[in-house]
Amino acid sequence: MVETTKKQTLPKDVFAVDVPNHELLKLAYDSYLANARLASATTKQRGEVRGGGKKPWKQKGTGRARFGSTRNPIWRGGGIVFGPRGNENYTKKLSKTSKRVAIKQALTLANKDNRIIVKDISTTGKTAEIVKFLQDNKIDRKVLIVVDEKTPELIRATNNLRQVRLVSALYLNVFDILNADTIVLNNKSVPVITDWLNKEVA
Repeated sequence: MVETTKKQTLPKDVFAVDVPNHELLKLAYDSYLANARLASATTKQRGEVRGGGKKPWKQKGTGRARFGSTRNPIWRGGGIVFGPRGNENYTKKLSKTSKRVAIKQALTLANKDNRIIVKDISTTGKTAEIVKFLQDNKIDRKVLIVVDEKTPELIRATNNLRQVRLVSALYLNVFDILNADTIVLNNKSVPVITDWLNKEVA
């Protein structure tokens, strides 16, 4: 079954910080997407394309431009110049301090928009229990459930719900916060988030 508890006051040093602009949020958002990007596209250079061993026509006397191979990059079916090779690095680095500040800003904006609710969720692993919880709280769009620890029961109960994303408090990120219409925090996750975001970077 799903259990809820009384409302908890959110700490201001995490959920009510100053957000002078959205530049840091944009950097953190782009960094998340860039770090998840895979360099899967590959192209072949002229030396790797099959064929082209025979000279298409003799060097002189035809009136046409000289060519030594049909796999020249300017020919159809030829090699690709400066194409992706599969070893590109798309990652964007952001300091730990900047990431944590960005998460605080994202949580602050969500809190101002009344998109955060604090409720404890316990389930036996049945999807129907989570569905009922969402219906009882009038949540029908994208929801981010943040818990102090992901249990097998919670994972099993939320896996088949496309609009629900379950994350551990220590893996909270700007991308998930900004893309969620509602953020559900369980009571135990609030102190975990607070301690983590206020912890000094080594």
